[in-house]
Amino acid sequence: LALANLPAPATTTGTSTPASPESLLWPVKDAPYPLAGAILPFKRIVAYYGNFYSTKMGILGEFDEGTVLAKLKSEKAAWEAADPSTPVVMAIDYIAITAQGSPQADTTYKLRMPEEHVQRAIDMARKVEGITILEMQIGYSTLGVELPLLEKYLIQPDVHLALDPEFSMKQGALPPGDEIGTFSSSDINYTINYLSDIVKEHNLPPKVLIVHRFTQNMVTGAANIQPTPEV
Repeated sequence: LALANLPAPATTTGTSTPASPESLLWPVKDAPYPLAGAILPFKRIVAYYGNFYSTKMGILGEFDEGTVLAKLKSEKAAWEAADPSTPVVMAIDYIAITAQGSPQADTTYKLRMPEEHVQRAIDMARKVEGITILEMQIGYSTLGVELPLLEKYLIQPDVHLALDPEFSMKQGALPPGDEIGTFSSSDINYTINYLSDIVKEHNLPPKVLIVHRFTQNMVTGAANIQPTPEV
C-alpha cells in the first residue's frame, strides 16, 4: 500500500498519519486484488523498447545487445537511487508483430517477426534477470488470430504482453499510419481473459498487460475493462 499510494505528509514530530481508505490511489475500487507474485503495483518496470529490424522504432534496433543491456542496467540504477523504496524490474519490450504500410501477402498490413528474433528478445531479458513484454501491432488482423501464435511464449512465467491500439485497424479504416486505430473494451477484455486462462492452466504468476494509449478514442469503452486477479 505504501508503494502504490502517495505517502501522507509528515507531522512536526516526524510521524505521518495513515491514509484514509477514501484517499487511497490503489487498490482501485471494485478491482480484484492481484494474485501472489504480481509485479504491479509492487515494483517499477523499466523497459527498453523496439524492433531488431529498425533503428527508428526504439533502442533495441539502434545498438548492439551489450550496449542495450548496459544502458538498461544504468537506467535501473538511476531509478533505484531516485526511489529506493520501490524495487525495479528490467524489461525488454519487443514489437513481435509490426504494422506495415503495405498489405503484405495476407492483406492484413502486419508482419510477424521471426521466431529467432522473439527468442533473442527473451534471452536478452533473462541475461539481466528481467522480463520480456511482447508487443502486438495487428493491422487488419485480429486478436483471435494473433494471440494463439504467441501462446508458446506467453506460457513462460517471465513473458508478458502489450497491445498497440494505434495500429489496430477495423474494416473500412485507412492503412496503419494513415489514421489512429482502436481497440474496444471487448478486445481488451478478450485479451485479459485469454491471459488469465494461461495463468490458471500453467500455474503462473500474474501477467502484465500494457495498453498503449495517447488519445481517448484509441480505447473505446475503457470504463468497461475488467481486470482479473491473474492480469
